[in-house]
Amino acid sequence: MNSAPLHTVRKFLARLELVPAVLLLLLQAAPDATAAGKVFNVLDFGAAGDGRTLDTAAIQRAVDAAAQAGGGAQVLMPGGRRFLVSTLQLRGGIDFHLDGQLLISTNRADYQGEGVITALNADHLQITGAGGINGQSLAFMTRYDAAGEWWLFAPWRPKMFILTGCTNLEIRDITFGDAPSWGLHMLGCKNVLVDHLTVTNRMDVPNCDGIDPDHCQYVEIRNCRITSGDDCIVVKTSRQTQDYGPSANITVSNCVLETQDSGLKIGTETTSDIHDILFEHCHILTSSRGLTIQLRDEGSVFGVQFKDIQLISRYYSDPWWGRGEAISLTAFPRTPATKLGALHDITLQNITGRAENSARIQGTPSAFVHDVLLDSVDLTLSRWTKYQGGVFDNRPTAALAQIETHGTPGFSIRDARDITLKNCSVHWDSSLPDHSIPSYFSNALEAENTQAVHLTGFKGDAAHPDRDQAVVIH
Repeated sequence: MNSAPLHTVRKFLARLELVPAVLLLLLQAAPDATAAGKVFNVLDFGAAGDGRTLDTAAIQRAVDAAAQAGGGAQVLMPGGRRFLVSTLQLRGGIDFHLDGQLLISTNRADYQGEGVITALNADHLQITGAGGINGQSLAFMTRYDAAGEWWLFAPWRPKMFILTGCTNLEIRDITFGDAPSWGLHMLGCKNVLVDHLTVTNRMDVPNCDGIDPDHCQYVEIRNCRITSGDDCIVVKTSRQTQDYGPSANITVSNCVLETQDSGLKIGTETTSDIHDILFEHCHILTSSRGLTIQLRDEGSVFGVQFKDIQLISRYYSDPWWGRGEAISLTAFPRTPATKLGALHDITLQNITGRAENSARIQGTPSAFVHDVLLDSVDLTLSRWTKYQGGVFDNRPTAALAQIETHGTPGFSIRDARDITLKNCSVHWDSSLPDHSIPSYFSNALEAENTQAVHLTGFKGDAAHPDRDQAVVIH
């Protein structure tokens, strides 16, 4: 890798180190609800809290009164109560404090929009408390598909949170789970802290992402525990009618993740740039792709670092995206007509993983992935699930085969340039007898249609050394 791209990466990472400090200063300026002494108990506004009576209107009255009072007033949902709710519109300058439980309504007619907890252009909004939100996901499903090993969803299902255009946003300590669709969707938000959030979604419900920062800037997500069928934490820039700008200056740290899709992900929606992103000190207990970047649209992705992460990645049933790739950095056009952005200046450092499929880096002949540094990436490949192996998952794209038959090297690099592997290693699970190592397990590293692959301190043999070479660069 030449000196200029590495210098660029260092500048990105230096800026990322400032993000937590900047967020702290901004959030310290938020109104203090406790100091203000203004508490608006939703029971005083007519909420029943019995889990049967729809309490949306009563809670909304409390929210509106607290916002009018100002000064960081607290809206309190007391412990020991269950509040049945539909769409709530939160306001700026309040602490929406959940000590009890929210139970979301399963009646479409109760909703005003597509979300349960919503906010628009709210400044200094806090969502806090030791309570939780139950999304009742199975009420929004039609049936369980035994062949696909997942639930099929009905035509309509709400998102748990849609927070749009909010600044100085803080979400901490609460729990939500059993989400029927996306969990915490933040669109066009700035100066955000998400701390000690617990997500307990079903592993067999599709699209129930944990946290989705979308066109967001200056975000810190830390100390979260997330279980979800779909992506746990995914940074994206979805297509919108309003220009919310890039997703940038986002850090994710000290999270424990469990999913049937990607643990830590960027994409697939990449309609604007995504840059200056740091994922660090995370543990992915299970996934179908551990660390993922999927560039599929006109935006570019650059200045991304994955650091100090442990992961497990495995095959799941066919409907789930991913085929057990430990790492998957891909840049494919969504359609043949898509003008694809660029994927470059990516660093993976101190990554340890056990996976059923490769660490994969791939662009296209007309759009190489470039300037990627893998430093101390240690992978052990094995097989322990029942699903078909020897494939790569290219979805979503109409320009390539969706599922591609391909051998399984430790590292697979295609249509790329200036890729550096420093002190990286590949192991084939020693618990597998030689005769049971799958035949599609192949080289320690295979590079095709690449320019400038640099190896320093690389360790690893082929899975079948009598048949394959350890390192093959075409």
